[in-house]
Amino acid sequence: MIDGLLLGFGAVFTVQNVLLVFVGCAAGTLIGMLPGLGPISAIALMIPITYGFDPTSGMILLAGVYYGAVFGGSTSSILINAPGVAGTVATAFDGYPLARAGQPGKALALAAYASFIGGTLAAVLLVLLAPFLAGFSLSFQSADYFVLMVLGLSLVSAFSAQGEYLKALMMTVFGLMLSTVGTDLSAGVQRFTFGRMDLIDGISFLLLAMGTFALSEAIMMVLRPAHGGKPVSLEHASLKLSSKEVRTVAGPISRSSLMGFFVGTLPGAGATIASFLAYGVERNLAGRVEPRFGEGNLRGLAAPEAANNAASTGSFVPLLTLGIPGSGTTAVLLGALIAYGIQPGPRLFVDEPEIFWSVIVSMYFGNLFLLALNLPLVPYIARLLMVPRNYLIPIIMFFSLMGVYLVSFNTFDLHMMVIVALVAVLLRLLAFPMAPLLLGFILGGILEDNLRRAITLSDGSWSFLWDRPTTLVLCMLTVAAFTTPLWRALLRRSRGNRHD
Repeated sequence: MIDGLLLGFGAVFTVQNVLLVFVGCAAGTLIGMLPGLGPISAIALMIPITYGFDPTSGMILLAGVYYGAVFGGSTSSILINAPGVAGTVATAFDGYPLARAGQPGKALALAAYASFIGGTLAAVLLVLLAPFLAGFSLSFQSADYFVLMVLGLSLVSAFSAQGEYLKALMMTVFGLMLSTVGTDLSAGVQRFTFGRMDLIDGISFLLLAMGTFALSEAIMMVLRPAHGGKPVSLEHASLKLSSKEVRTVAGPISRSSLMGFFVGTLPGAGATIASFLAYGVERNLAGRVEPRFGEGNLRGLAAPEAANNAASTGSFVPLLTLGIPGSGTTAVLLGALIAYGIQPGPRLFVDEPEIFWSVIVSMYFGNLFLLALNLPLVPYIARLLMVPRNYLIPIIMFFSLMGVYLVSFNTFDLHMMVIVALVAVLLRLLAFPMAPLLLGFILGGILEDNLRRAITLSDGSWSFLWDRPTTLVLCMLTVAAFTTPLWRALLRRSRGNRHD
């Protein structure tokens, strides 16, 4: 390992490669800030540029673009509630309310600190545990993935206000229903497409996220002008966190970084599931706190940001050690490696150690560059919220509509997005939470595929839920997560009766 690290440092510490790390981080951050253009788009745009470099330099540049885009993706989520990337949806839950409360500087700075710590811890763990985790991730079977998805859905109580668990559960089911629209790949039949060719591939995540969060938020601003015709004032523009705030977020950042990294190492899991799990766990651990989760709680912002960056680093474990892409973004990186004539997998350690170790070492320096790049710009970026409402609302609408259109170039998606936004506004007026809808939609497809495989492999029996220790432990955690809201309600009721 020491020899590998020295090899990696030697490869990265050249003028060209250090510059490529910087350029990759800067380009990724800028692209990630634009709603709709996430890490996949950023890497796809940069791949042609890498053809002029050797494989090591090219992969260093693309890795920098990757975690730069993830790092920058939180900005649009926090400032205009437009999570164009699935991994930053959970960031908007508390980041946007905190920004609207006059603390966008603190929100952006905390996101930067959490991202840096999450990415750095994950880079260290990647060095120490990559070979071991490669074997662990291979041991995960369809049954384990299915129960892991159910565990993620069971944390729906984290996205509901007190006493509104049923509403959150209903929205989760609604999200699961939406995830079934499109073509059933196993049977080759169309489901709920109503004969529309535009729905054969299903509903786009970006369309749903922009409709339920960004566009519906712009409409809500119009419907509720009483909450401020004046622009938001930056009364707390300082980037500093008090010692009390540091102590508040230290635990969530540490826990979420570890969880995010280990979830990221599982092929097909990725930053989205990691961020939702981290948010749900912290919400359930915190109990009743002020401000409440969903209203600008610092832990609710720090946890998903640390988790999604740690998971992004963790996704390199199956890519580099097994040749299995852990997410859509690493699938594009896999294509770039193959284009260089390099086959990722167990032999990469032996055949191309310089590439393996240089990518890992560049991650640490990339996190340093990202922190140095973003923190000085936070006060200026935060001033976006100083824009008067009559200008800010059209800006949000423009980025929402253009972000969706530039991905598909299909006007049907725009019509669908407007319908989704109107339905979302109605549901928000009735106090239904939007987060469970996206959670169910994101996890629905993965849950269905793995359930089908697990049942097929067990000859139609449900015994796969307890046949293996890993699956059984995950089942127990899921039951505990499902019953926690019930136990809390019973505990509150018993305390109320005691006081009476």
